[in-house]
Amino acid sequence: MRIRMRMRMRAVTALTGALALSLVSGCAGGGAGSSARTVTYWLWDANQQPAYEACAEDFEKQNPGLKVKITQLGWDDYWTKLTASFIAGTEPDVFTDHIQKFGQFADLKVLEPLDDLGIDDADYQPGLGANWRGQDGRRYGAPKDWDTVALFYNRAMAREAGLTPDRLNDLSWNPEDGGTFEKAVAHLTVDSLGRRGDEPGFDKDHVAVYGLATNGGGDGDGQTQWSTFTASAGWTYTDRARWGTRYRYDSKTFQSVVEWYFGLAGKGYMVPFTDYNSQSNQANTQVAAGKAAASFDGAWMISSYDGFKGMDIGTAVTPAGPAGRRATMMNGLADSITRNARNKQGARKWVAYLASDECQRTVGGYGIVFPATPGGTEAAVAAYRKKGIDVGAFTEPVADKERFATFSYPITDYAADVYALMHPAMQDIFGNGKPVSGLDRTNSQINLILDQ
Repeated sequence: MRIRMRMRMRAVTALTGALALSLVSGCAGGGAGSSARTVTYWLWDANQQPAYEACAEDFEKQNPGLKVKITQLGWDDYWTKLTASFIAGTEPDVFTDHIQKFGQFADLKVLEPLDDLGIDDADYQPGLGANWRGQDGRRYGAPKDWDTVALFYNRAMAREAGLTPDRLNDLSWNPEDGGTFEKAVAHLTVDSLGRRGDEPGFDKDHVAVYGLATNGGGDGDGQTQWSTFTASAGWTYTDRARWGTRYRYDSKTFQSVVEWYFGLAGKGYMVPFTDYNSQSNQANTQVAAGKAAASFDGAWMISSYDGFKGMDIGTAVTPAGPAGRRATMMNGLADSITRNARNKQGARKWVAYLASDECQRTVGGYGIVFPATPGGTEAAVAAYRKKGIDVGAFTEPVADKERFATFSYPITDYAADVYALMHPAMQDIFGNGKPVSGLDRTNSQINLILDQ
């Protein structure tokens, strides 16, 4: 592992060097076709592209002579090509940024400060603006949208199990016996002979319908896997909310929660790791296929679950933890300008417009995501309501801070290195049954990198 870690650090060092060379070589980015009249903009979500095309049309009317060229790429291709573009000097002027990637981009100094755009944190949902400040205190992202996590469930399967919406919205859990949450998941589970997970003779090796779907091991953040449980148990990723200096995967609280969570698969209540595929068989496809009765997933998946043919999908809030409070990750995306943007002046105008309530209300009206401004969020809720979709399980945690705790992705240096270590470690625990105590060593390796 030490050899692999040194190799990983050499790779990051090589990438840093290549980026530094690109930044000082005088080769400005922006991609093919970029000019003083065109702003190039990249995003990864095809569902959101029509909304941003509408914003671009309004922007161009207000800024005669400026054009916005939008490029959409799938999630994996997006980050691969974006990283390559920084090295080649072909980066877009503006791109949709993810807080999971922010630490690495900030460390590589490929982002343009946005302090002069007049962005006020108070104009957005709490916490969304502050997350995009670097360790130097400067802003590198303009708040764009947000999401939380909730429990999607097959209403028909829940009815057959005698689980009402009120009951599913009142679940609680603990790492000792799983609480009413584990009881509900067990009762939703049915083996090949029709016996439920909490009934005598249940065969965990021949399950027809699992109570809970899986999105894999969760890497180092566990957004749609274990994060709601670790957070509601009082655990935090690092020693401070932003730009932490020490990770805490060696915490006994964290390890006991993870052990219980993955143990649901060992009991036959959760889809096993062997049935999960990050490309073709995620939690939503497991529910769509009738393989699982429920799944934790993010607000960005609302329209996908609503579109399952022949299925009526409901949503419920995350279960209350040992301390009585519910928790969900509140992730917020942003728009960032690249340091070598070819049309930097036009990019600033475009990002300022993207962050405006005007554009965010337009995006909200499409009912695809929750924009960062309160007005944009209201427009989205109204659009979902018009479609007959109740999104209260996602918006309630943001509005009710007494019952819910929201938290962000861990924001630190060397984010890519943390992923490189935690991804296989969590896969080993979930997929290969390795003991959670192995995270002590992984955590030490991560903190050693942060000490560099």
